[in-house]
Amino acid sequence: MTAPNDKAAPAPAANFIKNIVEADLAAGKHAQRHWAGQPGTAADHAAAPLDAAKLRTRFPPEPNGYLHFGHAKSILLNFGLAQQYGGRCHLRFDDTNPEKEDQEYVDSIIDAVKWLGCSWEKDGETNLYYASNYFDWMLQCAEALIAAGHAYVDSQSADEMRANRGTLTQPGKNSPFRDRSVAENIDLFKRMQAGEFADGAHILRAKIDMAAPNINLRDPAIYRIRHATHHNTGDKYCVYPMYTFAHPIEDALENITHSICTLEFEDQRPFYDWLLGRLAEAGLLQRPLPQQIEFSRLNLTYVVLSKRKLIQLVDEKHVNGWDDPRMPTLVGARRRGYSADGFRLFMERVGVTKNDSLIDYVLFEDAMREVMNESDQRRIAVLDPVKLIIDNYPEGQVEECHAPNHPLHPELGQRSIPFSRELWIEGEDFMEVPSKGFRRLFPGNMARLRYGYVVECTGCDKDENGKVVAVHCTYLPETKSGTPGADSVKVKGNLHWVSVDHAYTAEIRLYERLFKVPAPGARREGDAPELERNFLDDMNTDSAQTITAQLESSLRDARPEERFQFERHGYFVADRVDSKPGAPVFNRAVTLKDSWGKAGA
Repeated sequence: MTAPNDKAAPAPAANFIKNIVEADLAAGKHAQRHWAGQPGTAADHAAAPLDAAKLRTRFPPEPNGYLHFGHAKSILLNFGLAQQYGGRCHLRFDDTNPEKEDQEYVDSIIDAVKWLGCSWEKDGETNLYYASNYFDWMLQCAEALIAAGHAYVDSQSADEMRANRGTLTQPGKNSPFRDRSVAENIDLFKRMQAGEFADGAHILRAKIDMAAPNINLRDPAIYRIRHATHHNTGDKYCVYPMYTFAHPIEDALENITHSICTLEFEDQRPFYDWLLGRLAEAGLLQRPLPQQIEFSRLNLTYVVLSKRKLIQLVDEKHVNGWDDPRMPTLVGARRRGYSADGFRLFMERVGVTKNDSLIDYVLFEDAMREVMNESDQRRIAVLDPVKLIIDNYPEGQVEECHAPNHPLHPELGQRSIPFSRELWIEGEDFMEVPSKGFRRLFPGNMARLRYGYVVECTGCDKDENGKVVAVHCTYLPETKSGTPGADSVKVKGNLHWVSVDHAYTAEIRLYERLFKVPAPGARREGDAPELERNFLDDMNTDSAQTITAQLESSLRDARPEERFQFERHGYFVADRVDSKPGAPVFNRAVTLKDSWGKAGA
């Protein structure tokens, strides 16, 4: 059974960044330096020779958590552009905050990027970098800013700095330490590096304009004291650069041509340009400098992509860890059975714009269905089993029925399915008193056992509570599928089944959306203005169900992460964590068609 496809697939959406890249490459705007993270000093960068213009992008995650669906958009955009235009994409860890970063996150990010099918290696270049490997260069850059009068050491407390920063309508106030001499600033900064001061005692700030309309230009902090062990550099440093200071320098040192980021960084672009401009004036960087380009982040219904909220879900045990298949993390998506190709198709359809929009989760699931329908082999699973006894079939007899592995790909051949006197069928396929339009089994009605015979229902057995425990029928021997008599009897119902004696009894996990409303935590119409809703109140308590099902015997040998379409039910994957050899556990990735709205959830 295949998913219905009664409408044409949408064309790929617009991508304005491609237009920028193509124009820049045609104009030779960006020249590539023979540099990209090679050993040396920051000043060496300015002397490196230039080659013909080439594209270099980067994906720069902070290793302080697991990647989510929004990161997939950035990953596929940056690596996709580099691949399309013969350039390079770097994987760079912006590890400037030792208190929140961990090697666990580094490893998970590497794994997630690889899973999406992206590679940072090309033509002998590894292109895997860490901001922490540039810390010595960043210190040189900071000292150059001090020497040029563009930075100073501030000794205000955090509360004083906050009070003097101003507001969106009121300018800030100059720090009383803003006019320290270059010599005093250099001395204090050296002593900060030597570990003479406690955390928070001093901070290095850029000297720009405390009255700037853009608050990010009001003497932003560029270095702070942190006596903390770093996952990569250990205890070598006790001052660490701020992300907004480190990031532009990393881009420049790696020859990044297009620094692509989400819209929340748009207000930071003036500082990005200011910083690189001052360092180029000081002779530390060579022009042309990288350009920052912003695009709208991915926003999905029924999902939260806030790192803070995801951490809360994990820490408070509302989910079973970062890889819970209901989580919108890439490790969770992989475990659930979502396809990396499905992510790629979805991102192509969403496109890249500067307009914030909320994308319906149905579009994401449709992309997954389309890819899986094409790629996944078919198997049979009975999720709500009730026994079907064929009273006129010989006891002990077993024969083979044949089913295609994939109806769209006959080259994949067929598989054998054992047929016997007692079969498992779905409980919903029998009604003792049929409702209007019911075409499956009820006393006196005939239906086809898919890939097998036409049978006629004769009745059922019930337990003491009136529950149906077995359905009885007789079969028509001349009607086996694939034989000349298969069409001799016309029926409207078609049932899937597995042999009782040959079935694999398996644990199946049925997953739904983690939240029951499109915008978790958002105020609703009619809410009091002062009401603050907790996004946890919108969790779907029925988002996970575990059942015991009867599966086609061949599924016993399914390997972890091997995915199938279970006919009539959807796309399922052998769990990559809990599956054991000969005993796979299956997760439902997505149903055959959208049933969420119809369920009234």
